[in-house]
Amino acid sequence: MAISNRVATPQSLGGIDDVVIVGGGLAGLFCALRLSPMPVTVLAAAPIGQGASSAWAQGGIAAAMSEGDTFGKHLADTLAAGAGIVDPKIAMLTISEGPDRIRDLLAYGVPFDRDLEGHLVLSREAAHSERRIVRVKGDMAGRAIMEALIAAVRNTPTIRVMEGYVVEDLVREGKVVTGVIARPDAGQSKARIVFPARSVVLCSGGVGHLYAVTTNPAEAKGQGLGMAARAGAVIADPEFVQFHPTAIDIGRDPAPLATEALRGDGATLINNAGERFMTAIHADAELAPRDIVARGVFAEVKAGRGAFLDCRKAVGKHFPEAFPTVYASCMAAGIDPVTQPIPVVPAVHYHMGGLMVDADGRTSLDGLWAAGEVASTGLHGANRLASNSLLEAVVFAARIAESIKGLIPQNGLRAWPKNADENDELVTLEDSHELKQLRKVMSNDVGVIRDAASLTHALREIRRLEHENPRLRFMNIVAAAKLIAVAAHDRLESRGGHFRSDHPEPQEVLRRRTFLTLSQAEKRAAEIAAL
Repeated sequence: MAISNRVATPQSLGGIDDVVIVGGGLAGLFCALRLSPMPVTVLAAAPIGQGASSAWAQGGIAAAMSEGDTFGKHLADTLAAGAGIVDPKIAMLTISEGPDRIRDLLAYGVPFDRDLEGHLVLSREAAHSERRIVRVKGDMAGRAIMEALIAAVRNTPTIRVMEGYVVEDLVREGKVVTGVIARPDAGQSKARIVFPARSVVLCSGGVGHLYAVTTNPAEAKGQGLGMAARAGAVIADPEFVQFHPTAIDIGRDPAPLATEALRGDGATLINNAGERFMTAIHADAELAPRDIVARGVFAEVKAGRGAFLDCRKAVGKHFPEAFPTVYASCMAAGIDPVTQPIPVVPAVHYHMGGLMVDADGRTSLDGLWAAGEVASTGLHGANRLASNSLLEAVVFAARIAESIKGLIPQNGLRAWPKNADENDELVTLEDSHELKQLRKVMSNDVGVIRDAASLTHALREIRRLEHENPRLRFMNIVAAAKLIAVAAHDRLESRGGHFRSDHPEPQEVLRRRTFLTLSQAEKRAAEIAAL
């Protein structure tokens, strides 16, 4: 409810910059650094490094840098995991630029693991044919990368970081995005501030918090995706949601993660009878693609047999120093992974879908770029290959920076065309009643296993919830949920992270990407809900 028209402007905050980056995760910070010395404003809902999934990444970055590895091998693994709809040109572009981006990160001070001779230590993860994961202290890559980038950003005078600014809307002049509107004080301010920009880079993260069980931070509600969709952006592949098979099942929200690298080092999955169940499901057993392992774990949990990650033989007494993050999460819950199996459950971990972007990160809206999990480049296809996400984030952040540098003159400001209002739609620390209901619906009906009846029910509930809570931020969130559910309903096959129990096999005629606007999704949702 609007209570006044008092205008808030950013001029008092130090002027207007040519580039505004939304999001303080890996993609946003790396892009800001690569844009230097161009003036950049980074808007982050939480202090940079917090509220970003990249800070929680345990595995590392995939890059073909060992003697026995090649770009071709990395491409083959990416194509296989992506279940037929990876864009091969985008994949090769990303993979071939990976080593250079690793060297950039090293230059920014990221302490990647090295051997006694100074060579990078490379590990293997599921569905990779070679050891190509660049890590930090086993399971601390995300945190270490973010700490190094944050330090670099803080020391770059042309980067202005605005923390505690919840971006709620894009502003357009015709078909051109000309800025954003944000609510300061971590969303607690009634005043909204306008940030004009010649270029907006959306690095707002994924959709994990749309689901009741997720490894993602609470900020990952799909608001950036929904906000751009409401502005008319084309969304690609929204139905493809990746469930990590081994979230630690200790009742925490978000759920802590038992990294893929544990299985890469030989940990096995067992049920409460001590039986390995993945050997009967796939030839690669625990190292099968994530969607297959997630369904295997889901089936054991649903059958009441439970699922556990057994690290006792493969890791054993080395667990505390080899995987300190996982060890700490387990011990906090009263589980000693050195001597006890870890209870696990599938949890939403990554969204392969997002804003459709080209090879330079440009969206379908002029003036708007996107990188990181909010974008869909075509690299991941239907199922992301482990540790390709951080690779994609740095490669596309760098490409966006080069694209913007080539388009924007080094000086000159754009006049701000509109005012922001003041209203009482403050951000709440707890999920709203409607969001709690939405998360339950998405997990129950748009989860690991889907069918027509559950997806129809989900869309009816989504439409009901948006009618009950038509506030702007919830409308952004519910738009993302609607796009996922509509695309999942209309893909009458199983492929990668999308599994339909009523259409369990892939269909060659559907071996293509999905491209969808919110207006198209609105029309389909109404048709489906009326069935």
